[in-house]
Amino acid sequence: MDLLNMISSQLSDPKVLEQLGKNAGAQPKQAQKLTQSALPLLLSALQQNASTPEGAKSLEKALEQHKDDPVGDLQKFFQNVDTNDGSKILQHIFSGKNETVQTNLAQKAGLDKTQVADLLTQLAPLVLGVLGNQKKEQGSQGDVMSLLGGVMGMLGDQQGKQGDTANILGSLLTKFLKK
Repeated sequence: MDLLNMISSQLSDPKVLEQLGKNAGAQPKQAQKLTQSALPLLLSALQQNASTPEGAKSLEKALEQHKDDPVGDLQKFFQNVDTNDGSKILQHIFSGKNETVQTNLAQKAGLDKTQVADLLTQLAPLVLGVLGNQKKEQGSQGDVMSLLGGVMGMLGDQQGKQGDTANILGSLLTKFLKK
């Protein structure tokens, strides 16, 4: 999972965080804090959605559309990210609970809801791009759930080095989404 290691290391690069934050009117540290909370949440929600045959098929289709996204250079990716696509992805992932998720993340990250929305609309295409690229690398080996499980495990390892705050927040918000 070299691609995942590369993405993970780039998400702590000050230049990448500056670009991500700039697009949302947030400071780099704020963007980093939200990213650490939002990525596990996005992946958990995708995993939950893909747990049904219909959801897995929908995710397979989305990954096919994002398999060639240029996620190798995150600074460039965030300069050119399609936030309209990100907004559509979030509506699908959170199935109508997008506003509540944004409000909860805003409270936890110390940002306003608009900044959170702007950051999430950048992160959602990144998640699908990374997963799509990873799926393309694996070819027909493995299904969507195993792909998500592998990415979640790697993200958990990275966050374990940084602390458990994001894991706690992610699990709380994931429980909320199930309601």
